[in-house]
Amino acid sequence: MTSSEIKILPISERMNLMEEIWDSLCHEAELPESPVWHRDILEARVQRVSSGQARFLTLQELKDRNR
Repeated sequence: MTSSEIKILPISERMNLMEEIWDSLCHEAELPESPVWHRDILEARVQRVSSGQARFLTLQELKDRNR
C-alpha cells in the first residue's frame, strides 16, 4: 500500500491500520534500538531535573499555554 493510497482512506480506517502496525511491532522478538539522539535528550532532561532547572506544569497550565 502506498502513501497516497493510505491518504485517501477514511480516518477511522487509517487509525485501524496504524493500530494493526503498532500491534505487529509490539510482538516482534527484536525491536530496533533507539537512536543515540534520544538518549542525549533524555540525559539532558534528567540533568535539568537534577539541577532544579526543570519547571513542571500542571495539566491546566499546559492547556492554557497552548491556547
